[in-house]
Amino acid sequence: MASPLSRPAKSDTPINKVAILFAGGPAPAANAVISTCAVSCLGNDIEVLGIKHGYSNLIDYSPDKPLEKGRDYIDLDHAALRRTRNTQGILIGTARANPGKSISKPQHFDDPKRSAPLRRVYDGLCSLGVDALVSIGGDDTLKTANKFKMLQDRMPADAKKIPVVHLPKTIDNDYHGIDFTFGFFTAVDTLATEIRNLLYDAEAGQAYFLAETMGRSAGWLAYGAAIAGEASLVISVEDIIGEYRGQESVPNPKTGELETRDIMNVDRVVERIVKTILARERAGKNYGVIVIAEGVAEFLPMKYLDGIPRDDHGHIAIAQVALGRMLAALVAEAYHQKTGKKRRVNGLQLGYESRCAAPSAFDVMLGSQLGVGAYLALVVHRKNGVMVSVQGQLELHYEPFENLVDPKTLVTKVRYIEPQSDFHNLARFLETDVNL
Repeated sequence: MASPLSRPAKSDTPINKVAILFAGGPAPAANAVISTCAVSCLGNDIEVLGIKHGYSNLIDYSPDKPLEKGRDYIDLDHAALRRTRNTQGILIGTARANPGKSISKPQHFDDPKRSAPLRRVYDGLCSLGVDALVSIGGDDTLKTANKFKMLQDRMPADAKKIPVVHLPKTIDNDYHGIDFTFGFFTAVDTLATEIRNLLYDAEAGQAYFLAETMGRSAGWLAYGAAIAGEASLVISVEDIIGEYRGQESVPNPKTGELETRDIMNVDRVVERIVKTILARERAGKNYGVIVIAEGVAEFLPMKYLDGIPRDDHGHIAIAQVALGRMLAALVAEAYHQKTGKKRRVNGLQLGYESRCAAPSAFDVMLGSQLGVGAYLALVVHRKNGVMVSVQGQLELHYEPFENLVDPKTLVTKVRYIEPQSDFHNLARFLETDVNL
């Protein structure tokens, strides 16, 4: 029996070199994840490479253009990792390059043109002598990790196989398979501090702020920030139902045929915000902060989205929508029409300042456990195609990709806040009661 004060014993493993890759938007505690995974591998005499800026260099690999140390990757040795667990930013950088964007169903792997970017990633890693890959990122990066595994599953039996383990990352916290993602609580605290600052500003000037927060697909971040920041009202994608939802017919960009699309009833949402302002006035409060999750922009009628581009993953460029400023103007006008008075409503975006904030102790612990979990999954348990999950008192679990990704569409499921759940109702209990 090992001593309780001894490091776990080294494990026999065919893995001699591991690559760590981070993709998508930043998140606090990223370096805790990277450094603890690397240190765990180094302790088992495994060399560790940090692939720089996501897939952006691997996706263009060719034998005529070898990957260069310093430009395309770095050695994650003890010197590079010194005192990095609590640092801000991302040691190896990030990017949104998506080598699997042309593959949307299993049959696409049979098309050499569609699978070529993923194949270049595989060849690039092989050229570096990599034996295993640790992927860190959001749901789009999870989809890429799954496609990378599926590509190799279709290779000849004697081909080199690079097992892949994924670590869930998003300040949006909208991941199935894990209770909380690293960086979420730091981001909530950072935005809550901003909201409280805005409250003092609003009170001093007898005004309102309509703060648009990050949270493309679900409202976890918006709700957490609103609750901790003492906002007067929070609205996210989960709330665009019932009277706040409508439909419109739009032409399919490829076929030209009309299709029905779910949209937000903008007038109803604006009316609900005005009700909050009026209720606060009756209570003698002529100021406040309203929080809107950025993902609500995906439900805007097309007249508000004309000319807005989309990224490699098909998402609209939300920053260009300026949802907060747009709704602020509509609310100010609706308030004027309702009361005959003017009320200053300022729209602004919050979120970028939270992505590389100094990580909280909890997020450092959570990120560290995920990093160690990646090492254990690959080296000790010899797993492939799993996402590392932490539940309860930082207990490690390993979720197979097939439990997280639809096998037909290769798309991940978003974890929404359940309407009328305890967490959802927490915000309802704490916001301004419009019936007073």
